[in-house]
Amino acid sequence: MKKVELLIATALGAGLVTPAVGQTGDTAQSAGRTSNAPIIVTAQRQSQTLNEVPIAVSAFNAEALESQQIENVSDLMLTLPNVTFSKGNFTGSSLAIRGVGNLCVGFSCDSALGIHINGMPVLSTNLFETEYFDIERIEVLRGPQGTLFGRNATSGVLNTITARPDLSDFAASGEIEYGNYNSIRAEGMVNVPLSDWAGIRVAGFYLNRDGYTTNLFDGSDIDGRDMYGIRGSLRLEPGPDTTIDISGYFFEEDDDRSRIQKQLCARDPTGVLGCAPNALRAEPVNGNATLASIFAAQEFLAIAVSPAFAPLGLTSLFGPDTYSGVVVPEDVRTVNIDFAPTYFADEWYVQARLEHDFGPVALSINGGWQERSIDSRSDYNLTAAPAFDLTARTAIATYAGFAANPGTAQFFAPSFNALFPGGPGGTACVSDATISYAGVFGGDVGGCANNSTEFDRSTSDSRQWSIEAILTSDFDGPFNFLLGGIYFDHTQRGDYFVNAFGLDYAAGVLGGATGAGTAAATVAALTAAGATPAQIAAAVAAIPATYQGPSMFNSETDRFTLESYGLFGEVYVDITDNLRLTAGARYSNDSKFIRARSALLSTQVPVGTADVNTFLGTVFDGDPSTPGQQIYREETASFDEVTGRIVLDWQWSPDNLLYASWSRGYKSGGLNPPVDPTQFPSVPNTFEPEIINAFEIGSKNTLAGGAVQLNASLFYYDYGGLQLSRILARTSINTNTDAEVYGLELEAIVSPDPAWMFNFSASVLETSISSLSVIDTRDPSGGRSDTVIIKSLDNASNCAVIPQTAGNAVGANSFVGTINGALGLPGPVPVPGTSTTGAYAFCSALSAAAAGNIGLFNPALAALQPLLNSFGAFSVAEGAEVDVTGNNLPQAPNWKWSVGGQYTHDFNNGMNLVLRGDYAFTGGQYSRVFNSPIDRIAPYGIANAQVRLNGADDRWYIRAFVQNIFDNNATTGQYVTDPSSGLFTNIFTLEPRRYGIAAGFNF
Repeated sequence: MKKVELLIATALGAGLVTPAVGQTGDTAQSAGRTSNAPIIVTAQRQSQTLNEVPIAVSAFNAEALESQQIENVSDLMLTLPNVTFSKGNFTGSSLAIRGVGNLCVGFSCDSALGIHINGMPVLSTNLFETEYFDIERIEVLRGPQGTLFGRNATSGVLNTITARPDLSDFAASGEIEYGNYNSIRAEGMVNVPLSDWAGIRVAGFYLNRDGYTTNLFDGSDIDGRDMYGIRGSLRLEPGPDTTIDISGYFFEEDDDRSRIQKQLCARDPTGVLGCAPNALRAEPVNGNATLASIFAAQEFLAIAVSPAFAPLGLTSLFGPDTYSGVVVPEDVRTVNIDFAPTYFADEWYVQARLEHDFGPVALSINGGWQERSIDSRSDYNLTAAPAFDLTARTAIATYAGFAANPGTAQFFAPSFNALFPGGPGGTACVSDATISYAGVFGGDVGGCANNSTEFDRSTSDSRQWSIEAILTSDFDGPFNFLLGGIYFDHTQRGDYFVNAFGLDYAAGVLGGATGAGTAAATVAALTAAGATPAQIAAAVAAIPATYQGPSMFNSETDRFTLESYGLFGEVYVDITDNLRLTAGARYSNDSKFIRARSALLSTQVPVGTADVNTFLGTVFDGDPSTPGQQIYREETASFDEVTGRIVLDWQWSPDNLLYASWSRGYKSGGLNPPVDPTQFPSVPNTFEPEIINAFEIGSKNTLAGGAVQLNASLFYYDYGGLQLSRILARTSINTNTDAEVYGLELEAIVSPDPAWMFNFSASVLETSISSLSVIDTRDPSGGRSDTVIIKSLDNASNCAVIPQTAGNAVGANSFVGTINGALGLPGPVPVPGTSTTGAYAFCSALSAAAAGNIGLFNPALAALQPLLNSFGAFSVAEGAEVDVTGNNLPQAPNWKWSVGGQYTHDFNNGMNLVLRGDYAFTGGQYSRVFNSPIDRIAPYGIANAQVRLNGADDRWYIRAFVQNIFDNNATTGQYVTDPSSGLFTNIFTLEPRRYGIAAGFNF
């Protein structure tokens, strides 16, 4: 109890001393001054003033958005208590409220935040990429919304309400803005009454600017913007009690936006991890830790194919790697990449809403159709690899020799010519990332260069439709109710490709080797059968030239569907004139289906094949344990839950409200992407729902005759089934655990006189994981000194050899060293950043030996088993688990506050000058549940300022602005990639300082 009391006292003290920028009270703020007009919100699915709502909710009207320079979701979240926002790794975003965020990764993951547009829920949207324009208001509800909104939400709701036609007056407005980075932004609106019962409104925006980031490779600027959006609205009022709103929207972006701002790595010279787990620096990943390098390495080809093929290896895993000697720029706004990013996105929707007031009850029906697509490409390693070195050139020349040799030309020449169309001294071509999987071997070329090229491509296409009906009462007595139902249907497909020249090269070599092996076996068999030389020659000639395909990795979701419905209701009982009880319940039902696969080097494909899918096999046989990943895996799961809330609110004076509430929130479970069950048997096919029981007390107050608005809330969450993601086999796998969350929020507006307005917010947050042990992919040793970390030559993943008798480090190293020695590989060496050793090895061989039969890996090694047994007993796992019980949740800063101030000076001629400044501070937080120093995201602050001259009657204005005054490049989020990519860390940052001037009109 003392800790809670201290928490309250500290937060109140900080909040009362430090103003912030939220628009939270009943005072509306215009671009020129403050007014006493109340903000009307629909946080409870009915129109109420903000301070009547017994929910923690912040609202921003159009004027507040403009004056505080809130142009997008990223700007909005800086100003709100206990809300954080960062871009994600796969064209998505991560938004957390009160520590509850999107820690689940994958198509089947629901968002913790309910995103609504005019009350319509949207599951997949470009809202986080686009710009705000012609907005009536934005509402942000904090806390589980288990009764009224959408498909439930465990963190809260973001509801964007667009401006609707005004049937009484013609109106138009526009603005043109010019800023640094050669930025041009324009927006406008026209409102036309058609009659006293109909009107239309059309609005749009356009943004074009140069990139924030300089690419040293070619001197270009990347991360620019070229986007536009347009919205049309029609309002009909056929009768005094009926309103029909129909709106349509289209958005498109086509530019060089960088999905990833910067990539950090403390280079691991051993290549076992790729990046050391104890630091983040501007260094390239050790390329020898990556799948593309391993499959094209001398050691892999010698062991997996034949020692005769070792000279074809582009590199040696124990020599210089692809990025050896490469310098990565320190500045987050400077990169050196050989593959320029591209970013395309579009979205459109049609929405309709019918409202009719029957007198004692009112009915609203809201529904719509939405489609969205996104396609992004980026340099995968954010590093320009140098030209092929002598080792690689020698291997290419050797490959050319195989392709020219009469005995092997048939099997190697076609793939060699596809990879090196200009011969061994020319450029090397990499496959394009397409769903045909044809790549360079089918004529689908992504580009050619004299170095190794790597890039990824993230795509998604979705569509949804929904309909919702709500019936509300307005009785004169103490009892009222709300009843509703919603149906939601969503379909999506998507791909995440990783293409690398090393994978293409390995595909060609492995395919040629298979063809040569088939020819040798054919000759031997036919010779033994007494075939004539002509018959043997004909049989060999009929063997096609093949490659091991597909030569690219793709986490392919062929189809994901969600069908959801909910039934909900609330009753409102006025116990006394100023004491009200709200009780609500909701039944939710979610059915999910996924059809997915992950195909890579899984089958032999004839060179020249235009569509590899016919060779992959597209029919699911119903058995998830079937070896191989080339066939689709299909999974279906259903989840349902009853949620609700109980609220008691006491309006103890006309200007003061107290409330206490319990609410139960639900986020449905989902389906994990496919992984090979023979290699990863512990991965579940599904993961469970999240359930939050939230307890909250709050107060909303108008003080000093309306000069002060002061709102506060204290909350506690019992968080069950928290969905966490980890990377395994180049795929995001989700599991569940429990957590505890509590904190306090304070928001206020102070307007001592009409010329001055200050607002501020502050929040404090404590989060704790209840009980969880999990493997840290950054350090599979789990901090133990007696393990051996393995970089697996099977698939470039990491595993760990763990003694069953703790402390047997000598035995573990001897165990690995003996097997490696028999395979011609070096033994373990110390791995920087860890307390243990590591080695390149075959995890499959180690697993077989640990199980007592290494002969299952290679019969020639069976005689080693007694010696291996003498070193002790071992388990071979993905890693040693780390206990993270009590650690903070990711994306949950303990402190957050913001402050804003505005002064308006009136001139005698009717003009006025408005000066405004804002500052928002976000405290330190962690990017992962391990809470290690490398996971910590440092605190950061951002300051904005604006001066605006308004003409008489606000008919025109001129403004000058600056955002991120101090040019803070702070990190807002991190993403640690897969072991087969070398465990580098992608970071996402604030946008740099922007400044400019703008002019606009209103009439």
